[in-house]
Amino acid sequence: MTDRDKDMHQRGAENRVEGAGKEFEGKARHAKGDLTDDKSEQLKGKAQELKGKAKQNFGEAQQDMDRKQRDS
Repeated sequence: MTDRDKDMHQRGAENRVEGAGKEFEGKARHAKGDLTDDKSEQLKGKAQELKGKAKQNFGEAQQDMDRKQRDS
């Protein structure tokens, strides 16, 4: 495995972890908005959840691409 491949795999893992953290923060923010009946906080939380999920998916795609390159 080359340094470039390690970098791709590592970046994918980092994106997945960061995305999971953002998604969790978004869920907490959304829940806070639910408890306080704050529609703005609910929407901001939902948006943060979606950004986190997108970052996780991007990280998964990076790792999948890395695996496919190694298999070929």
